[in-house]
Amino acid sequence: MTMGSASVVAALAVPRNFRLLEELERGEKGIGDGTVSYGMDDGDDIFMRSWTGTIIGPLSSVHEGRIYQLKLVCDKDYPDKPPSVRFHSRINLTCVNPETGQVEGSRFPMLSSAGWQREYTMEHILTQLKKEMATPHNRKLLQPPEGTFFFNHNSATIHADN
Repeated sequence: MTMGSASVVAALAVPRNFRLLEELERGEKGIGDGTVSYGMDDGDDIFMRSWTGTIIGPLSSVHEGRIYQLKLVCDKDYPDKPPSVRFHSRINLTCVNPETGQVEGSRFPMLSSAGWQREYTMEHILTQLKKEMATPHNRKLLQPPEGTFFFNHNSATIHADN
């Protein structure tokens, strides 16, 4: 039996829930240097749709020491299609919609339908976003005050001390 056929490869793909369980286990163990993490929002969500990610900003950038919270939503088509990724913490990045916090696939190729690969994980996304923060065109951008958040997918902000 050869593995050259696309139908054979597709038949061997790990089912969505098994894949998400693997990602949950990896996220709970911690990732690399600890500056990127993720986990489920609700442990009772049997569909494992809603996840929270955290990125600690990279050194030698305006993001250094800042803690960014993100929301990742894995629809029924994940991992065949990318999750929806939205910053909860306000951030100024060229790939993030300044009104909603949504990471835009047109500006962040990993999340575009052409750039997404089934092998990518939430860890890959968060790690790549951290790298994006350190790029020359993002590392010095003026940032919103720390402790402000995108709220309900619109331009309203809330402050952590309210």
